[in-house]
Amino acid sequence: MDINNKIEELKDEIVKSVQELVKIPSVISDPKDNCPFGENIDKALRKTLSLCESLGFKTYYKDGYYGYAEIGEGKELIGILGHIDVVPEGEIDNWSFPPYDAVIKDGKIYGRGTQDDKGPTIAAIYGVKALMDLGVKFNKRIRFIFGTDEENLWRGINKYLENEEIPSYGFTPDSVFPMINAEKGLLQATLKSKNSSEITLNGGNAFNAVPDKIVYSDIKINELASELDKLGFEYKLENNNITVFGKGAHAANPQYGINSISRLCIALNNLGIKSNAIKFIAEVIKETYNGENIIPNCEDKVSGKLTINVGKININNETEEIGLDIRIPVTVDKDKVVEKLKEKALEYNLKYNEYDYLKAIYVPEDHFLIKTLKKVYEEETGLDSTPLSSGGATYARAMDNCVAFGAVFPGKPKVEHQANEYIEIEDLIKCTKIYAKTVYELTK
Repeated sequence: MDINNKIEELKDEIVKSVQELVKIPSVISDPKDNCPFGENIDKALRKTLSLCESLGFKTYYKDGYYGYAEIGEGKELIGILGHIDVVPEGEIDNWSFPPYDAVIKDGKIYGRGTQDDKGPTIAAIYGVKALMDLGVKFNKRIRFIFGTDEENLWRGINKYLENEEIPSYGFTPDSVFPMINAEKGLLQATLKSKNSSEITLNGGNAFNAVPDKIVYSDIKINELASELDKLGFEYKLENNNITVFGKGAHAANPQYGINSISRLCIALNNLGIKSNAIKFIAEVIKETYNGENIIPNCEDKVSGKLTINVGKININNETEEIGLDIRIPVTVDKDKVVEKLKEKALEYNLKYNEYDYLKAIYVPEDHFLIKTLKKVYEEETGLDSTPLSSGGATYARAMDNCVAFGAVFPGKPKVEHQANEYIEIEDLIKCTKIYAKTVYELTK
């Protein structure tokens, strides 16, 4: 049975399917009719299910919240979890190609969702399609579960968990190879107070993104420019507005970014601007990302250090509010972290409110799933298959005995949530082969 040759035969079809799905701008929007997350997410979900049906899967659609595609027989159910929603494209001017045109250039497909998570999801689907074409008889059921709200509050997958059969084990192609068997707890929270400030300020688009810029247009503009110069922080002064620049990154790895909100707050605090929120960010968070001034030395051997990201700030006429994204090591008690954060926030007259929380996961290396994934990955790549830990939040958290498995190979950049997101076609086909052989091994 030559799985590799079969997938090479399917290559053009795989690329075309990725392009067609990327061309749907499936960013969450206001509910409309029977589309709880907006028309485009519903359109992308239906498109994915239609593709699966055309490939020979049985499909099911549930009210715009989720859908699934299934093949095989038997009592045991293997889940492959993907999501068809994407984060917003951000500043269009930062893109070399339109984010939803799925342009192919230099062996890469460019577009929002190519890496996160449309490309890898299509790869996994076609991995199973190759097995079907080769006449493999599945003695276990394989179910692709398609979520619709992964980049926000997981309402789609949670609705699935309420209504449907839960797989015995599985994976999500939504991270890196070799695999992630430990994901930190994900806590998103706000710190809020009545307005104690003489300014207004609003910045940041999401809890889970390091903000790459923030615009300030209130008092002491010239003094702020001078202070930013002293600090060596990049900015632009134009029409009595100051744009402070940082570097965008995913909040799971804030060390790879530069937080523009923190930089602005440090400068404003140095100028004596009064604000509970600004003072907290400038004195507690600073330009750190491991929560050193909240809960020092918070780490474990399995998953590393705690991380913290200031994703949002809003100071208006009535309130001040900070949006924080915190990734908690898998063996650390969440309540301990919350207690320390509440204590520190209270010193600045800020009140803690939990916005969202996803518990940590950990699947030991001696589990059948991990051993199988390691075996296939080593055979296909010849690379080290030691499982990794991550601060990222994937659908692996949605159910027991599930891990993130690909699709970014070691040494390749993670470009999800960034301008010019892309997937290399060679890597797309390579991971399709890995997913095909993984499903084959899991169902033997």
